[in-house]
Amino acid sequence: MDILDMIYDALIADDYINTNAAGCIKFYEYPETGDMTGAYIVIDPMDTPTTIVFADDTWTRLDFLLQIDVWSKDRKLTDKLADKVRDLIWEHFGFRQTAGPKEYDKGVFRDARRYRGSLYREDFNNL
Repeated sequence: MDILDMIYDALIADDYINTNAAGCIKFYEYPETGDMTGAYIVIDPMDTPTTIVFADDTWTRLDFLLQIDVWSKDRKLTDKLADKVRDLIWEHFGFRQTAGPKEYDKGVFRDARRYRGSLYREDFNNL
């Protein structure tokens, strides 16, 4: 399973996120601000995974840089969902939050946070 699917599964498993953004958690697809109803969460890799941590000339971990945007017409909902996403990303993956844009445009609030972290390769136990 890849990191995007793992993050998606963690987000939809959360009751608050599922209640407020069910069916609106996307990969790469940003909502049109004019047609926006409800809240949207967009998972977008910022870079390709990079091999890190080597042992015996074999890489053991992948480093990830992701951006997860939360969009809605309600500022408080946007902030609360973005905080919930942050907490879940830390709890499930141990990825730390880095800077990202926070914007308001034409009645839509956007909180885009970037996350960096690493995971052991899937076949680690078979190396």
